[in-house]
Amino acid sequence: MAANNNDAQNYGAENIVVLEGLQPVRERPGMYIGSTSTKGLNHLIYEIVDNSVDEHLAGCCDRISVTLEKDGSATVEDNGRGMPVEMHAKGVSAERVIFTTLHAGGKFDNSAYKTSGGLHGVGSSVVNALSNHMKVTIKRNGHIYEDEYEKGKPVTKLINGLIPEVGNTRQTGTKVNFTPDDTIFEKTVFKAEDVKSRLHETAYLNPKLTIIFQDFRGAEPEKIEYHEPEGIIGFVKALNKGQEGIHDVVYYKGEAEGVEVEVAFQYVNEFREVVLGFCNNIYNSEGGTHITGFKTMFTNIINTYARQLGTLKDKDSNFTGPDVRNGMTAVVSIKHHDPRFEGQTKTKLDNQDAAKAVSKVTGDEAVHYFDRNLEVLKSVIACAEKSAKIRKTEEKAKTNLLTKPKYSFDSNGKLANCGSRDASKCEIFIVEGDSAGGSAKTARNREFQAILPIRGKILNVEKASIDKVLANAEIKTMINAFGCGFSEGYGNDFDITKLRYDKIIIMADADVDGAHICTLLLTLFYRFMPELISEGHVYIAMPPLYKAMPSRGEEEYLYDDAALAKYRKTHKGNFTLQRYKGLGEMDPDQLWETTLDPERRMLKRVSIEDPMIASDTTELLMGTDVPPRKAFIHENAKDAMLDV
Repeated sequence: MAANNNDAQNYGAENIVVLEGLQPVRERPGMYIGSTSTKGLNHLIYEIVDNSVDEHLAGCCDRISVTLEKDGSATVEDNGRGMPVEMHAKGVSAERVIFTTLHAGGKFDNSAYKTSGGLHGVGSSVVNALSNHMKVTIKRNGHIYEDEYEKGKPVTKLINGLIPEVGNTRQTGTKVNFTPDDTIFEKTVFKAEDVKSRLHETAYLNPKLTIIFQDFRGAEPEKIEYHEPEGIIGFVKALNKGQEGIHDVVYYKGEAEGVEVEVAFQYVNEFREVVLGFCNNIYNSEGGTHITGFKTMFTNIINTYARQLGTLKDKDSNFTGPDVRNGMTAVVSIKHHDPRFEGQTKTKLDNQDAAKAVSKVTGDEAVHYFDRNLEVLKSVIACAEKSAKIRKTEEKAKTNLLTKPKYSFDSNGKLANCGSRDASKCEIFIVEGDSAGGSAKTARNREFQAILPIRGKILNVEKASIDKVLANAEIKTMINAFGCGFSEGYGNDFDITKLRYDKIIIMADADVDGAHICTLLLTLFYRFMPELISEGHVYIAMPPLYKAMPSRGEEEYLYDDAALAKYRKTHKGNFTLQRYKGLGEMDPDQLWETTLDPERRMLKRVSIEDPMIASDTTELLMGTDVPPRKAFIHENAKDAMLDV
């Protein structure tokens, strides 16, 4: 295509922008911490904590404290060696290099850290770049050193290239205090429950480490000490709290391919599977090669034993992976000297040698254990056998249910599919109610937007049996529409590569009923199609609550009460306010403009940061046990947003 002459003349060397120092972080923070939401905000704490944990892994630290200060800042302190303050080859203190240079740190030198979670060398500098103010205090070589920064730039004057000494001490360690930049983050209030869960998780993974959490922001200061000498055995016990364990927690460890492997598992009397993977203390929410190695080898082991014991006859097919893991809760933790993660947030491990190492250790140690604990082995095989029987009994019905022709209409004939078959460009809106569904069908772009109306509230899958889940008309409709199957072991295993839509967008009214419908849908996806969430395909539409129509000037859509309050303060003159009580109240043009148009709409992407919190909260709020739910409502009533 020929270039426009004016554009060619206006595009020259002066248009090439080079972002120096930490400016790339401030320009694109999501690339480094995932998002600028509360999740990203808490991630700042985790980056500094991970550095302290690396000191523990090096055998130089046994105590870390994390404090949420009254002024909104956070402080992380350890009793490690203290960050290096000596002169670096760049001509300034090594500490200054660490906090002002991306990809700088001791993690690239295996003599300093054998294993580390902070391998990208960007953690400390990223936190500095995204903070209004940061103060670093280092105890090392008998002295105390201090350095300060504002918005990533140093404000402490160096003395001959070194940070100044401010005192003497016999202690060692590093303390980092930082205040998040309120011009970058949507909110700057750390979420204590998420931070505590992450710290507790870290304590389970490091049984010789003590972590102190303090929160001085409330009326009463809070202090919790996390120390878990049982390690991941205690972690599995915590994950199975309140469940009926079929046997005691099984634990084994070993080393292969230069990788340290640690595994703990226990079966419970529930139809579920929880397998969590960690590499160098970092939770890998999307799993990776270490989890693949564990699952594959464990399945082979159980099938081999099942045939030796006569549970599986010659004519029988092997148990599937999901059969074998039915009822399993497992934690797989490895230490790797050179792990490869996908992105700075480290959600998936990619080292092939990790799969080999976990497979080798599991093949040796799990077999060694089962050879000496026949009753535990029989109980595990019984879980697999039970799962296989349920699967085979229901398989024919489920196969008929799940294998309709591609791009077929759903059972109630209301799916309005899109014209494109390019999944990367397509999106499907799950819309509450016929009236809103009708407006959405009219308003949409038929080329790449599909509309699926649902009738009211779907089944609460947390309380229902598997056969009831798959007999539900609305759930059948969604399974057929998505095209990627359902769970595993039921005639049409879930396969994310067959998903027909890049975005699955829940579009419900901004009221209590809409929130309930949204929660029921998310519970379904979380329990039976978790990859939809973990791989970033699930979104929630954000329709506006108000439309402000001034006597002069342009009309404006307001998406929440905070936006309305801001509009009232900034707008001069009279205006008429329209409140939308439901999507059905919008005409097709308004629905397109506010909720469907990719150029103007607002979407929330659903993600899971902490599996323990996610599973516990889902069970608490959606499960069958009522008293804990009442207690939760009572404790959190002050935080509720009322729809009255």
